[in-house]
Amino acid sequence: MRKRRTLLGRFLLWRTRHLSDQQFMILLSVIVGVASGFSAVIIKYAVYFIRFLLTNGFSKEYYNYLYFIYPAIGIFATVIFIRYILKQYVGDGVPKVLHSISTENGYIKPHNVYSSIVTSALTIGFGGSVGLEGPTVATGGAIGSNLARLLHLNYKQTILLLGCASAAAMSAIFKAPIAAVIFAVEVIMLDLTMNSIVPLLVASATGALISYTFLGMDVLCPFKLKETFMMHDIPLYIVLGIFSGFVSLYYIRVYEYIFPFFNKIKKWYKKLFIGGAILGVMIFLFPSLYGEGYNSINSCLNGDYSYLFNNSFYYIYKDNIVVIMILFLLILLLKIVATSITFGSGGIGGMFAPTLFTGANLGFFLAVMYNYFSPGHISESNFALVGMAGLISGVIHAPLTAIFLIAEITNGYSLFMPLIIVSAISYSIIKFFEPNSVYTIQLAERGELFTHNKDKAVLSLMKVEKLVETNFKTINEDANLGELVKVISESERDVFPVVDDDNTFKGLVFLGDIRHIIFEYKKYDTTYVRNLMFMPTTYVTIDDSMEEVAKKFRATGNYNLPVLNNGKYLGFVSRANVFSKYRSMLKQFSED
Repeated sequence: MRKRRTLLGRFLLWRTRHLSDQQFMILLSVIVGVASGFSAVIIKYAVYFIRFLLTNGFSKEYYNYLYFIYPAIGIFATVIFIRYILKQYVGDGVPKVLHSISTENGYIKPHNVYSSIVTSALTIGFGGSVGLEGPTVATGGAIGSNLARLLHLNYKQTILLLGCASAAAMSAIFKAPIAAVIFAVEVIMLDLTMNSIVPLLVASATGALISYTFLGMDVLCPFKLKETFMMHDIPLYIVLGIFSGFVSLYYIRVYEYIFPFFNKIKKWYKKLFIGGAILGVMIFLFPSLYGEGYNSINSCLNGDYSYLFNNSFYYIYKDNIVVIMILFLLILLLKIVATSITFGSGGIGGMFAPTLFTGANLGFFLAVMYNYFSPGHISESNFALVGMAGLISGVIHAPLTAIFLIAEITNGYSLFMPLIIVSAISYSIIKFFEPNSVYTIQLAERGELFTHNKDKAVLSLMKVEKLVETNFKTINEDANLGELVKVISESERDVFPVVDDDNTFKGLVFLGDIRHIIFEYKKYDTTYVRNLMFMPTTYVTIDDSMEEVAKKFRATGNYNLPVLNNGKYLGFVSRANVFSKYRSMLKQFSED
């Protein structure tokens, strides 16, 4: 251990003498790019290997009862690994990274370097209806976070390295380096400056190169443009954008309802039994819900809806248009249900793949409907592709990521205009109804959301417990005026919190309110604190966000507010101290 620390110390000393901060961050971005790229390769191979072992040999023309039990087995194995082997919380992908930025100064526990890979491979390989992107980002983020801690990087450098690792992971999993950089800025909330853009580009390119080396040069979703974009199709793309916005809203609302429902179930085996049973039935009835769903997405992009019927007991109806329409609707409505149940019952995965799946099916469905009921004709493949961008833009709240990601993973740059139209409309609609994405909605509810707004971002990083001042003299409510005067003489403050024997907060005494009786010695024994104090209408709790504290200062005009925890007095938070800390952090946060 001593030798290791000595070597690390020597390296850091050499680094300070020979490398600038910018050069050092570029070097680290290469390292995390390589590590994140390999994590993406490992997680993909693991999932594909498990799925191949489980489903190889299944006939497309016949249903298979194993779909009933596969998802439950995978989630059971995941839960057992987390509870009895790892014995630590794993968390879900991108929200894990966002939480670490907003509340943990960028720290992610070391086990996430491997635990997200193991748990997501088990969940998705056995049919859990989630994606690999979130766990890959969590793995990359953990690599960047722990490398930053090892090298004693400051907060800004840590967050940049975490963003580089996340971009590299996305770039590797999708083979989309440009979209990955935009993802780091738009979703991970990385502040884009001249000092951050080069490390981001280097990490993203490195992750993509690793993916190309081990997974081939093909794009994730091969797409061949058969029909170019025509101006007269714009109204139809506008309709697709509108549908994308409202389907995105449905997506988020279903997740908001189902995930908390499972959280209320305290026993893990009850969650597993309920979730595994429902998920098994859903995947048996609709096998296209199995796993990530990229095979189904590729079928949509090729104008082939046979995936709706493969491995199902209604395969014989594959040419019946009524059954086709019903299945499309059910798949659109049930994919997010299956995804939410997978998460709620204990599975680990990501949201990107289910969102892409839903978007591709939405665009394909609308195009099939139009072509069947209208004398005109539109490209079903084009609408499937653009529908993916609409759902990413709405569900993830990332329109730029949606446009460039779909263009990169499909080579669909010729459809840039409809991608922009649909993404912009979908995003505008969802923002009207829901200000937070599926990733950030729970963080926002807890007041832990880190945003591009510097004021809010800095406030989210400030914690009440770090700003509590305890040098206020307390007084018991049963004390008399004489005892209060003695306390005043020993204090440098002009505010005196009143507490009982259990330290329960009872009220405040201000020096200015009793100044007129301080020298009336006859009242020292007959006047009690309980008669001089008052209970403030506004106070701070230890769980308040700093944004809430700032609002309370503005509303009351007070310079000090008492801090309580379950009614117990802890101290005061002062406006001057909050402002001073805010200015200090804002300066650090804004430095380029």
